[in-house]
Amino acid sequence: MHLSFENLIVQVDIDFFLKRLSSIYSSMDLKYNEAAVYYGFNCTGCEDNCCLTRFYHHTVLEYLYILKAFNHLAPEKQIKIKARALKVRQKSIKDSRKGKPHRQMCPLNSDGKCLLYSCRPMICRLHGIPHELHKPGRDITYGPGCEAFTKQFGAKDYHRFDRTPFYIKMASLERDLKQAAGITTKIKMTIADMLV
Repeated sequence: MHLSFENLIVQVDIDFFLKRLSSIYSSMDLKYNEAAVYYGFNCTGCEDNCCLTRFYHHTVLEYLYILKAFNHLAPEKQIKIKARALKVRQKSIKDSRKGKPHRQMCPLNSDGKCLLYSCRPMICRLHGIPHELHKPGRDITYGPGCEAFTKQFGAKDYHRFDRTPFYIKMASLERDLKQAAGITTKIKMTIADMLV
């Protein structure tokens, strides 16, 4: 998958798209932090660590953003992370075949910290705090906070945190990138998949 995407994007100014993605991420962080300050929520790690969750990422944008950041790490770090990613992926495949739940640490997590924290994908940025989504022609849907959030702040009045604008901007930018690069493939990848 790496090679096919690289071949497709040779003629495209990837940095142009990744800078726009970075701007969207900054907006996400700002709104997330506003909600976090309202609740007094500070994610410092917990038993239900979201880095143990198998999150799927669906944008070529985020795939390229992670790869670019990963390629700037020292070669010895890259080797260690790739080895961890391979183990996570292999165990994930085995667990899926056996119908077991997946609970493995993200290969980018080292000693409780993300090695590419500033480049983490959207779901990693937005996870944990209650939110809402406005889908056209449907009722507003509300998502709860993570387990740690609910235990600490579940009784506090909801602070409006609408993810919709970010999803719309991401979808629009993803569409523009795919059109420019001639990419028609859909992706569904974990961080481990991206790195292997």
